[in-house]
Amino acid sequence: MALLDRLSRLPRSRNARRVGITGAPGAGKSTLLNALIDALREQDQKIGVIAVDPSSQRSGGALLGDRMRLGTSAREQGVFLRSMAARNRLGGLADATWAGAAVMAAVFDWVFIETVGVGQSEGEVARIVDSLVFVAQPGAGDMLQFMKAGILELPDLFVVNKSDVGPSARRTRSELIAGLDLGTASANQEWVPPVLLASARDRAGLDELVDRLVSHRNHLEKGDQLGRRRQAGAVRFATDSLLRRYGEFGLSRLGGFSQIERRLNENSDRSPFRGVLEVGQEIERALAGD
Repeated sequence: MALLDRLSRLPRSRNARRVGITGAPGAGKSTLLNALIDALREQDQKIGVIAVDPSSQRSGGALLGDRMRLGTSAREQGVFLRSMAARNRLGGLADATWAGAAVMAAVFDWVFIETVGVGQSEGEVARIVDSLVFVAQPGAGDMLQFMKAGILELPDLFVVNKSDVGPSARRTRSELIAGLDLGTASANQEWVPPVLLASARDRAGLDELVDRLVSHRNHLEKGDQLGRRRQAGAVRFATDSLLRRYGEFGLSRLGGFSQIERRLNENSDRSPFRGVLEVGQEIERALAGD
């Protein structure tokens, strides 16, 4: 509870851009992120990175592969990297990712969260970030494979990395565009995720990626979509945290999920950590009264 109280008092002086980086192993997520950080540092942007690693089966800690691959950028002034172990948790994130992102958002201009992976059971990162980038590699599969993996609905931008290989990268881009056209034909979406080509090795396509991230943020700020997206993610984080702490029986003391969500939405200016703290105290009082 003491930690929740400290987190709820974080300043909100910076409105950091929160970006998720995800994709299958081998797609070059870390290498692309390293190149993207270099491009942003040229603009004197301050950057925080949370790299969620697979867990060691022996120690349970992070394998630190991302720390090694991001070694060059992580040593630069104005860049801070924190590795976290997923500890076999579904969702592609570590338990402390929300807290780490909140701390970094109060300090840095950009906060990047690189996940273990994405798929039908690994979409939790979309609740934390403003923009989710899926990194694909050439030859990753046809349209049907992308649809089966459940990756076409969540990302806000797609990047086919390793575009320097040529035709196979352009073919993968075409497959993704075809899948998105099929999925959004009847969805009437205002934002259709762009599919970009980039090469971390050649530092190609990075300026366009930054421009599209800025464009997506501007899109979200129209009509307060950004605020609604962040509020929905915060409420989901709080309910999940309360469920892990008190179980369904504990939540039922205040009327169940629907009533918990209503309480959390009553004050949109309240941080999710303050929500967990205050609603948790209500649940404890209700349990003590039983």
